[in-house]
Amino acid sequence: MQHVHAIEVSRGMRLAAILLLSCLLFSSYAFGQQTYVGRWDAYGGFTDILQPSINLAEPGFNGQFGFRAKTWLTLGFDYSVASGRNILEPGMLIPSLATQLGQQLGALETVGLVPAGYNLAVPTNIRTQTFQVGPDIPFRHFQSVTFFVRPNLGALQAVATPRPGDPIASAIVGQLTPTGKKTDWTYFYGFGGGFEVNVTNHFALRFQADYARDQMFNDILKAGNTIRFSCGPAFQFGKNVAGR
Repeated sequence: MQHVHAIEVSRGMRLAAILLLSCLLFSSYAFGQQTYVGRWDAYGGFTDILQPSINLAEPGFNGQFGFRAKTWLTLGFDYSVASGRNILEPGMLIPSLATQLGQQLGALETVGLVPAGYNLAVPTNIRTQTFQVGPDIPFRHFQSVTFFVRPNLGALQAVATPRPGDPIASAIVGQLTPTGKKTDWTYFYGFGGGFEVNVTNHFALRFQADYARDQMFNDILKAGNTIRFSCGPAFQFGKNVAGR
């Protein structure tokens, strides 16, 4: 699992490096104020939601729709849906539950009902949706590139379906998720930002990253961090907020 964790972290670092290098590249030549800022903004693209604390990567879709109150303020709605698969292990659990399971497995191992050195590992399918309403703050000091930052505060729904591979794991999963599926709602908070490459007045390519703190399945899992990368086409239309 350390190898899987290293893959996810390195992928996140590569994406962050690409964002940074692209920012430096485009900002070097894209001077000049933007003359058209559309009242409305729409975006849809690929997203990758990472939960490093549980070695989870979820590719999916991210959509955004915004209303530009000012050239420097966009108010909008953000939605993501993604799914992935990981392997849950005792180290990902809250301490009280990890201790309880360790004691149970130790007792069963003592009487010969569990093989010596048994390691609990449960493959799990997870589907995540995020919902967020709030502001984006753009910086329009370059004609070809728009940078933006934003606070992140919203709700997250996660649906986990364990796929235990042996009778011992099946018995434990049956205790924790009697219906075979577990759904949870929680909130998240953090910050994000990115940039748009303005191809025309109405069309751009958006690259963005978000960091959030959450506690998904807080009766089972430790608190963790969520990192989201997203890229895709963005469109602006309507009245020119810049007034030019």
